Amino acid sequence: MTTGPGGTITIADKTVSRLGLGTMRLTGPGTWRDPADRHKAIDVLRRAVYEHGITHIDTADAYGPHSAETLIRDALYPYPDHVLIATKVGMVRPGPNLWAPLGRPSYLRAAVEGSLRRLGVDALDLCYLHRIDPAVPLTAQVGELASLQREGKIRHIGLSKVSTDQISLALGLTKIAAVQNVLNISQPHDPALEFCRDHGIPYVPYRPLDAGRLATPSGISKPLEWLLQLGEHIAPIPGTSSPQHLAEITAACAPSHCRCADSSAAPMPARHLRRPGVRAP
Repeated sequence: MTTGPGGTITIADKTVSRLGLGTMRLTGPGTWRDPADRHKAIDVLRRAVYEHGITHIDTADAYGPHSAETLIRDALYPYPDHVLIATKVGMVRPGPNLWAPLGRPSYLRAAVEGSLRRLGVDALDLCYLHRIDPAVPLTAQVGELASLQREGKIRHIGLSKVSTDQISLALGLTKIAAVQNVLNISQPHDPALEFCRDHGIPYVPYRPLDAGRLATPSGISKPLEWLLQLGEHIAPIPGTSSPQHLAEITAACAPSHCRCADSSAAPMPARHLRRPGVRAP
């Protein structure tokens, strides 16, 4: 592919833009049900891929619930081969703004089947465990996703909101294709950042603009550039429901604005990558 916004990175065996798009904000208030304007949400998705060159789309069955996955299918199906659709399972929604982890193997299996139907695919490119359910052994949760992978229903497995110990335990069961944790200038420290770098795992910061609080009138280039320069293994996924804001985010990661490396080549030796919490000048 041509260089995408922020450069490129390989995630789940696909070379994609380092700047991805999170889809939580495309749903209704409280991340609940459909948005008021479905056509606008579909337009944002299509512009992201076909106008701005974003080829990493992140979603979850809990967004809506189910609304974001349906929007993605309506906007982008059949999916271009170079586009990565990553989804997440393991979270239930009792109501607007309410979230609860649910990691029973039977539930995870049912959730994957639901995502397959909504996205219209035979296998999920990348499926994250959305949250670790403290009531279920991690080995049982990751083990069920690994079983689904062996059955051909999941191509790659990821983890979200996890510690280094949890990543290590999961690595003992299966290959982890990506880790998704909170990281931004306001929350700049995560031991998993360096752990992922050392283990060759792409690190996908969600809430890179701190839920919009870092999208200041002075611009959004600084927080995104700060993230991208922490290491070649970093691929942030800001979210928006606005075509104008989408254009601003993409422009902030254009080569003329952002001095960030292309990580689709061979991995950079660890000693050349920035340590977590060190801000770019």
